[in-house]
Amino acid sequence: MALLSRVGTRLKRLLSRPASVDLARYEALLPRIGELEPELEGLSDTELAERAAALRRLGDLRDDSSSARRDTKKARETDFDDMLVEVCALGREAARRALGERAFDVQLLGTMGLLTGHVVQMATGEGKTLAGALAAAGYALQGKRVHLISVNDYLARRDAQWMRPVYDALGVSVGWVEPSSTADERRDAYHREVCYGAVSEIGFDVLRDRLVTSVDELTQPEPQVAIVDEADSVLVDEARVPLVMAGSVDAGVADEEVARIVGRLREGLHYETDPDRRNAWLTAVGASVVEKALGGIDLYGESGADRLAAVNAALHAHALLTRDVDYLVRDGKVQLVNASRGRVAELQRWPDGLQAAVEAKEQLPPSEHGEILDSITVQALIARYPQVAGMTGTAVAVAEQLREFYKLEVAVIPPNTPNIRDDRPHRVFATPRHKLKAIVEEIREVHETGRPILVGTQDVAESEELAEKLRKVGLECVVLNARNDAEEASVIAQAGAHGAITVSTQMAGRGTDIRLGGADGADAERVAELGGLHVIGTARYPSSRLDDQLRGRAGRQGDPGSSVFFASLGDELVLAHAPDIPDGIPSDPDTGEITDAAAHRQINHAQRVAEGVDLEIHRNTWRYTRLIEHQRSELLKYRDEILRTDKATALLRELEPDRCAELAESVGERTLDRVCREIVLFHLDQLWADHLAFLTEVRETIHLRALAKETPLDEFHRTAIPAFRKIREELEKRSAKTLVEADVTAEGIDLARAGVRRPTSTWTYLVQDNPFDSDAEQALKKVRSTLRKKRS
Repeated sequence: MALLSRVGTRLKRLLSRPASVDLARYEALLPRIGELEPELEGLSDTELAERAAALRRLGDLRDDSSSARRDTKKARETDFDDMLVEVCALGREAARRALGERAFDVQLLGTMGLLTGHVVQMATGEGKTLAGALAAAGYALQGKRVHLISVNDYLARRDAQWMRPVYDALGVSVGWVEPSSTADERRDAYHREVCYGAVSEIGFDVLRDRLVTSVDELTQPEPQVAIVDEADSVLVDEARVPLVMAGSVDAGVADEEVARIVGRLREGLHYETDPDRRNAWLTAVGASVVEKALGGIDLYGESGADRLAAVNAALHAHALLTRDVDYLVRDGKVQLVNASRGRVAELQRWPDGLQAAVEAKEQLPPSEHGEILDSITVQALIARYPQVAGMTGTAVAVAEQLREFYKLEVAVIPPNTPNIRDDRPHRVFATPRHKLKAIVEEIREVHETGRPILVGTQDVAESEELAEKLRKVGLECVVLNARNDAEEASVIAQAGAHGAITVSTQMAGRGTDIRLGGADGADAERVAELGGLHVIGTARYPSSRLDDQLRGRAGRQGDPGSSVFFASLGDELVLAHAPDIPDGIPSDPDTGEITDAAAHRQINHAQRVAEGVDLEIHRNTWRYTRLIEHQRSELLKYRDEILRTDKATALLRELEPDRCAELAESVGERTLDRVCREIVLFHLDQLWADHLAFLTEVRETIHLRALAKETPLDEFHRTAIPAFRKIREELEKRSAKTLVEADVTAEGIDLARAGVRRPTSTWTYLVQDNPFDSDAEQALKKVRSTLRKKRS
């Protein structure tokens, strides 16, 4: 009977969570962890630290070759299970002493899931931060260096400082990196056993290390373990975002005349866009207007070739990028908004031509632009780690992508207390106007009861429009969006207070729980009796995960709460991904509300299509970047040899033996080695930068090259591979020339006079979507079709 019960439980879990790892193995260890609790409570702080140190002496218990008694799979699993039990028991006791928090069993399940290399899904408020810290300590006690990767600098610093007492109790060293960290501070943090950092900051340091000319300048040791917080956001939403190291050149050049001309164009007459609003192109009428305004040039002939790129960038900025949605203008600068987080994307920008076009559109002075020295996608950054694990509140929805791109499985951790949140049916309206009116009425009715309300909006503009509507009917609210994201922790902490109305953009990765009764929980019981936090979504997001992240702000740790989403058939999601709305769907003549199931199906379909488009973009982008990453890996291996050995000197002795002999006599062998290394590394880095620029050009014209030949991917490979093979030959030629021509003294080489000068100013930018998708090809075909019609 007991066996049937266990089978039934396992089958039920499998059916309800189709992407989930079976937790039975971990659950079986919980009683053993509990049995150790009284024993560990009786230890002094010193004895507890010594008990943790004993784990270090066991080494990596998963190494098949470490001991003869681990020759069998069963023996290895037994050893590893023993380690899991000890780590969890020690971690629970350390947290109790250091933080006054005894880890729940579900937090220990999350810890074990992380230690076995899974992405654990834990609901909001269930204690992911502590589970992640205990897992990081567990890896560290096995002798592995851990990077705990966060979505932003604030959370990295907060979590490192918050969890430090737990690490101290276990004898594990911890540090963190942030933009203000000096090189020495970064080096110290990365050499701690556990280092917290934002994904962008860790990525930048990887890029900086790829440009050093001395081993002493390196900040990061070899990567070993990554634990990724908000794993779905980092590993999926940002997987295509390249972190770019660019060197300053000068101010960007925006074609202000083109910006003025394009700003007067009208959609439908002068230009068209595709349904996803990812591409825009001139119609025959639009091309004629632009050509005439630019002095009668032929945009698509030789006379207009130098203006065509500026026209395309200006059209993209004018037609596809919206102020207060895609970007803000703040402090006289264009600042990108990260759509998946609702925040300003710090240190990010578009490629130089598009960045300059947006600045010209907003009549702002152009910012500096630069030469790309190197870049790395988040996906490639994570691929550097031999072991990866992650945690988030919503992972099952992207289980397919986690498996396909990272070979990671999802472990769904049950809540400590059953979720009693009331998720009400979505409400659908005929138009956005009807929807907005209903949302204001919903807020008014719920606010009268005293319940706190959290409203999730799609973007900055919508959040401010709704706040203004609420004020007009006498309802005061607090707005949290990219304009005031520095105040987010305090705003969110008070969102559960009695009578509070909070209007926010995307809630993913905010990092602060909404406690009933406000930050101090003073009115918690009163608010709970009223029904808890009420969450309202003003539209369905392009991903069901984002819906779930907003919904999950209510009902934390068994609290009461409710949620409802509003939608309309005129929402951006529906118009972009399911525009063919069936005729005759009835709506209430007064309110515009639609109860017909067909409308709900239409919106669900639009969301699924949007998710499919994003997956295909991710997949298609990776097909191209995989070759670049392979080439980068090969080049970095060679660069590391140059950096750490006398390979550069040997190379140049072979190429220029007389010059090397002369310098060895005049400046000494040590100086010669340093000079040769600096010369070869400079030219190697410059040639890689040139190669990246060439690949960017290939990428932007790949459909033109491929329309009449092979597939775009085949054509890209056909072009990129021979170009890469030429780098070594060109490196030797340039290095030898510099060695012969440069002035070399006992102090070394005069870099400036030799033209071997490295730029210092750096930044990152966000590449807009995927230049290889089918829409780009379709847009190109339409442009060519338009030209044929125009000239016929």
